[in-house]
Amino acid sequence: MDVSLRKCIICLTGHKDGITCVKWGGDGLIYTGSRDCTIKVWETSQGKLIRELKGHGNRVNSMTLSTDYVLRTGAFDHTGKIYSSPEEMKKVALERYNKMKGNGPERLVSGSDDFTLFLWEPAVSEHHKTRMTGHQKLVNHVYFSPDGQWVASASFDGSVKLWNGVTGKFVAAFRGHVGWSADSRLLLSGSEDSTLKVWDIRTRKLKQDLPGHADKVYAIDWSPDGEKVASGGKDGVLKLWMG
Repeated sequence: MDVSLRKCIICLTGHKDGITCVKWGGDGLIYTGSRDCTIKVWETSQGKLIRELKGHGNRVNSMTLSTDYVLRTGAFDHTGKIYSSPEEMKKVALERYNKMKGNGPERLVSGSDDFTLFLWEPAVSEHHKTRMTGHQKLVNHVYFSPDGQWVASASFDGSVKLWNGVTGKFVAAFRGHVGWSADSRLLLSGSEDSTLKVWDIRTRKLKQDLPGHADKVYAIDWSPDGEKVASGGKDGVLKLWMG
């Protein structure tokens, strides 16, 4: 699809300080996290602020949705199927999204400079479901697993923590930055020791150590098909990995 962006069609204001993170939801909502410690929920068709989520004691750094993976991959389902039309692709993508949501709303997890995470159901309530604590420094990244059952959080304290994505309950701790495999069974972390580490979520143990970078690993991402990993670090090198 060829998309050209030419002009701003809606300008939404309301935060008292800078916006630090933005997330598109699947129900026509946009979520914005800010240095003013709040998360705002916007309805996009008319540009209305519908809810303000308060609770963090410092700026909101990162947000993740339980539906992130299906929103990112659309109709892609690893089967290699070729769709006959854009309409068919949209139909399949909507079916995947509704299946992921199940009987409940999208869940949102936010991470903050206040060392905490909050679990929300923004379409339902302005009050958080759970406050998740344990990090000793600011939380800089949070990620839902593709199946929406787990949340991984990374912090400047050097740890990655695994949480139940439905209840917010703490499950385990690992080390490094984070990325998920497409089947939600493996968690990938990039570390200051220049390696990538693959963790088995079922056993909570290290499955594989991947050396190769010459310095700290800053960024990682798993391909949507689960076959490859991209990593980048302080050495200025992008590495592609596959099984």
